[in-house]
Amino acid sequence: MARKFVIANQKGGVGKTTTTVNLAAALAKLGRRVLLIDTDPQGNATTGSGLDKRALARSVYHVLIGLSDVAETTQESPTGGYAVLPSNRDLAGAEVELVDFDERENRLKDALAAVDGEYDYMLIDCPPSLSMLTLNGLCAAHGVIIPMQCEYYALEGLSDLVNTIRKVHGNFNPGLEISGLLRVMFDPRVTLSQQVSAQLAEHFGPKVFNTIIPRNVRLAEAPSYGKAGVVFDPSSKGARAYLEFGAELIERMEKGPL
Repeated sequence: MARKFVIANQKGGVGKTTTTVNLAAALAKLGRRVLLIDTDPQGNATTGSGLDKRALARSVYHVLIGLSDVAETTQESPTGGYAVLPSNRDLAGAEVELVDFDERENRLKDALAAVDGEYDYMLIDCPPSLSMLTLNGLCAAHGVIIPMQCEYYALEGLSDLVNTIRKVHGNFNPGLEISGLLRVMFDPRVTLSQQVSAQLAEHFGPKVFNTIIPRNVRLAEAPSYGKAGVVFDPSSKGARAYLEFGAELIERMEKGPL
């Protein structure tokens, strides 16, 4: 049974897609079978995985509205060593079309069930908003990985996200939990970053991953080459951190039940 995670944060620009792509590549390098699901109409996780979103014959849009299934829509990342359920701007129309479906919040969950045994991990990249697409991701997942910048506004947004997760847990997916908070774009030279990092560790304890992802230009450059940072420059600080994070996630998840 695959372990399914949403990488989510209602605040934009916090490194959700960077985390999804690099974690997928890191887990693949560590010998795990990984499916990345791109549920953002911008399709950045798709292009960051080396796929041309403009040339897709089928995408997650077709899966959600029942015109295709996961197996025939999935493509292999030519650069990352993992599988991708890709996305493009067609997905923007799914928000309107899903209104007419029964149990529309479970469309992704039901579709992924058909390939559950083929992967060890499924990582869902969501839009930076609480949309029907994000709700589908949260209903399909076992856990939420929250990438967080260590700054004041990130703390404000975190409370909103935690409340959203609680509502989804209570109303749609009782198995959903916060798997952990990942500190990203961290700059140890900034006092505020250190203070917020300490606050997170104090308030959330073991829910904060030990790995910290530093601010790193190589991670920012990698998507323009259609690669994850861990593939583009494995020796960079950012790449090494994501490999450490992949190992930490495996250790946490595979020691006990889902």
